[in-house]
Amino acid sequence: MTKTKWTCIAKTQCLPVRMSWISAIDQHDTVATVQLRYNYRVYPDAAQRTALAQAFGCARVVFNDGLRLRHRAREAGEKYVSDAELSKRVITQAKATPERAWLGEVSSVVLQQALTDLNTAYRNFFASVTGKRKGRKVAPPRFRSRKDNRQAIRFTKNARFKVLDNGRLRLPKVGDLDVRWSRSLPSDPSSVAIIKDAAGRYFASFVVQTAEDETLPPVESEVGIDLGLTHFAVLSDGTKITAPKFLRRAARTLKRLQQALSRKRRGSQNRKKAVVKVARAHARVADTRRDWQHKLSTAIVRENQAIYVEDLCVTGLGRTRLAKSVHDAGWASFTGMLEYKAARYGRTFGRVDRFFPSTRMCSQCGRINDKMALNVRSWDCPCGTTHDRDVNAAINVLAVGQAESLNDRGAHVRPGLVPAARREAVTHPDAACSTRSVEGISVL
Repeated sequence: MTKTKWTCIAKTQCLPVRMSWISAIDQHDTVATVQLRYNYRVYPDAAQRTALAQAFGCARVVFNDGLRLRHRAREAGEKYVSDAELSKRVITQAKATPERAWLGEVSSVVLQQALTDLNTAYRNFFASVTGKRKGRKVAPPRFRSRKDNRQAIRFTKNARFKVLDNGRLRLPKVGDLDVRWSRSLPSDPSSVAIIKDAAGRYFASFVVQTAEDETLPPVESEVGIDLGLTHFAVLSDGTKITAPKFLRRAARTLKRLQQALSRKRRGSQNRKKAVVKVARAHARVADTRRDWQHKLSTAIVRENQAIYVEDLCVTGLGRTRLAKSVHDAGWASFTGMLEYKAARYGRTFGRVDRFFPSTRMCSQCGRINDKMALNVRSWDCPCGTTHDRDVNAAINVLAVGQAESLNDRGAHVRPGLVPAARREAVTHPDAACSTRSVEGISVL
């Protein structure tokens, strides 16, 4: 069984970076193996930066050549070009032509991995069109531009990259890169990707496998989390975590840098320098936010056996007038961290349906009240209970999450006494059905 989780952190000189992990359990020896991604800052010299730029460009050209070849085959009514045929035509045969002879100056593994990315993009697109891939629709692959701010290449074991005893990373046809090791690798890496971001920083991203058991000791506490803008998170125990608003705090600096950028002539060297300054400012905001979210998510996972959050539609909220604040909060990345860390450390994680009225439902009597404006932060229930809007929502999220975790038939469960639907009660279709109902809710 294989599961894919996203976003972890590996600190590189106080700079948090992204990592992914994949967990798999071997059914024969029942030893859990975890695949992790460790990222480190690298500092190439001038000659190595030139070699990396050449590798970035060759990988982009091979990707675009493969995409163009398949486009032309489709327009001509020909059959889909297979992966093997594509590799033969855009790499092997292209190297023998004067127009693409310079492809032989970089590692062939880099070129093959570029085609692997293209093939993966096509498979994801086809799976999305046919309905095999769930979630948002995936667009077909697009051509890569040399003006893209982010560039990346990948080396596998076939490239014979090596971490030397002196701590440098040896890459074929690039050289020995200076790496800032924040911690040692748990095992030999299976691949490494060299990434250049918009701020001009270089990273080495290693993929390693480990069978270490990282399950935390069990605890009794469980928590429901209500995410918001004024308070980033409100826990079911009443704890309120103020939203740090990193982007808002850096708005004055970003405004000054972007105004300076707008005054530079297009195509000039000064404009390129201004672009890098803006990118560095945004990278600083993203790094700070990511580091804060990792610390908060780790603390929540360590202190609670089960974590339940509301499945928010961040994409839809990003189209409203609150878009800037929503994206500044980073709810999606935070819940992703909670999800993968809960699975990694042996905790329970659950998402509550986004249409569940957690704010309007009384956590004491289960009554669902009328819709409330956002400026209403507390309200009184007819049962006599006074609720804090966010704390009440977090309590309801916890209650529904606990109910769903115990429901083995996928029934729609909410707090309070509600009659089960026939399919949820697993009654025979022809059996007699009672007409009893709870006040305001009919079973017919």
